[in-house]
Amino acid sequence: MKLTFVGADHQVTGSCHFLQACGKNMLVDCGMQQGSNPFECCEMPVDEAQIDYVFLTHAHVDHSGNLPLLYARGFRGQVFTTEASADLCSIMLRDCAHIQMQEAEWKNRKAKRHSGLELVEPAYTMEDADGVIRNIVPCAYDQNVEISDGIRIRFTDVGHLLGSASIEVWLTEGGVTKKIVFSGDIGNKNQPLIKDPIYTKDADYVVMEATYGDRYHAKQKEGYVSDLAEVINKTFAKGGNVVIPSFAVGRTQEILYFLRKIKADNMIPNFPRFEVYVDSPLAVEATGVFQKNIYTCFDEEAMALVNKGINPLNFPGLKLAITSEESKEINFDMTPKVIISASGMCEAGRIRHHLKHNLWRPECTILFVGYQAAGTLGRILIEGADEVKLFGEAVEVRAKITQLPGLSGHADKGGLIEWVNAFETKPDKVFIVHGEDTACSLFAECLRLEHGQDAYAPYSGTRVDLLTGTVEFEASPVAVKKRLRSVSDVFARLLAAGQRLIAVIYKNEGRPNKELARFADQINSLADKYE
Repeated sequence: MKLTFVGADHQVTGSCHFLQACGKNMLVDCGMQQGSNPFECCEMPVDEAQIDYVFLTHAHVDHSGNLPLLYARGFRGQVFTTEASADLCSIMLRDCAHIQMQEAEWKNRKAKRHSGLELVEPAYTMEDADGVIRNIVPCAYDQNVEISDGIRIRFTDVGHLLGSASIEVWLTEGGVTKKIVFSGDIGNKNQPLIKDPIYTKDADYVVMEATYGDRYHAKQKEGYVSDLAEVINKTFAKGGNVVIPSFAVGRTQEILYFLRKIKADNMIPNFPRFEVYVDSPLAVEATGVFQKNIYTCFDEEAMALVNKGINPLNFPGLKLAITSEESKEINFDMTPKVIISASGMCEAGRIRHHLKHNLWRPECTILFVGYQAAGTLGRILIEGADEVKLFGEAVEVRAKITQLPGLSGHADKGGLIEWVNAFETKPDKVFIVHGEDTACSLFAECLRLEHGQDAYAPYSGTRVDLLTGTVEFEASPVAVKKRLRSVSDVFARLLAAGQRLIAVIYKNEGRPNKELARFADQINSLADKYE
């Protein structure tokens, strides 16, 4: 019964934890890394084809985005997640695949123009996304789910995103049961639309996030609407646009909720009919998923509007840009407007086009409303860059760059402490993950010294024996090194196919000898062809 920390250890993105118990290999989350990360992540402890199950806390790509890559490398197991997360993943993972394929196409066009550059393959394709989506098993909140002999899980609403959950995992080996709780991303209280986090009563071990483990949010929700209205008023008075880089799932819907109230209360009196563009097909689809899950996920305030016949995510002047032509037209209209577009960290998607058209205009405002990971374009802009590159061109930063403090889907330090202290008896150990290096270390120290928790912030590669509670292998931080040359993507696919073949061979042990002999002949014939 082992737990190995793979991703998002002393860094924020790429969440991934590996469990081995009851003869099964399991992952909790399989996220994509975003921005620049200071430390290397360890290799997956087993070949991807040998992983039996994935338990997914929520649909954000830093927790789910590498599921298609897992599939591309041979994974064919089941992915268990909540019903709303399953709905969101069905659109988000396809969107990720689309971006991967677009970026590969762009790099290959560039390679053709410059001799010496190698052609690249996307990390994964739409077929990989569709394949893993077919293996998703939707689960209801608070339902005990029997996975296999000795393995049981339960999802609890943790209030971070529609469908987000902490996951309780019960593992039983040799008559001994251990319970591990994975927090996922713990939600901020009093968010619009979704419910507050629900606490868990008991655990032997806890793996919890620390995104804001070293700080407190500046304001509560009551100030968000007036602050947002003030930004819009000042920018419109100068004749500029308010450009909001926003995560398509979660944050966009919250901003729409606030904008509806601003419109309803006439808080922009000089521009009462101002238009709001949501320029993200993914955000439009995700908003539909929010509407579908109203009765299971919306909080009391949002439900009060619904019960009055008011759609909390719609209002006069809301425009949806679906096609690329509709997206381009937004910047040809010089009327002041609000533009909401993905991605939230400005790493990909249509937001980069809107930045290209608005960053150089001093009358415009770029308003950040979510966390910006180190190394992302969003973080670079917030830290005061005078110039950035977009589509190979230098763009001067003359627009006002600002943030709405406190507008976060993550609990701050106080919320994290409240969540872990809600366990009725202290866990044997609390593992701190999903935070920048300093945040993880400081939060672990805070829990140890001020709250009596046995807290520890592991680096990627650390392995724990869950039966005894001992750290079998304590990994040291390995700084990311610049790779001069990597194995070609196509050859990597070939290696992944070979790993999957080995896994299939093991799974066929015990079948009739006649079938196994035929299978062996087919493999040998293929080997003869390429030797």
